[in-house]
Amino acid sequence: MSRYLILLPAPEAEWADLPPEEHEKGHRSHVQFHEELRAGGHTIVTGGPLEGSDRATSMRPGADGRALVTDGPFSETAEQVVGFYLVESDDEADLRAVSERFAARGEHIEFRRMAE
Repeated sequence: MSRYLILLPAPEAEWADLPPEEHEKGHRSHVQFHEELRAGGHTIVTGGPLEGSDRATSMRPGADGRALVTDGPFSETAEQVVGFYLVESDDEADLRAVSERFAARGEHIEFRRMAE
């Protein structure tokens, strides 16, 4: 059984300004994703939303051998990772198909197999 990380990047400011019906549409899409994962024999190990990137802390190696710690996200981009799923599956082809259907409903995802 392999593990897959499904990252959910999104433009945080735009997401916060969406009308309630768009949030409900997104919620229904996630519920359908969960149902399709379960039907395909895939297991959600864990997942969930993340706090806003404005509450992130970045840590990098500093020149003095200590960590350079700064407030804010690691990279300056229009989209930040706002949530994730860690999924176990022995059928990558089906998991990809389920993920593609999830994306087709309007979700932007990044699909990554974990190194073993």
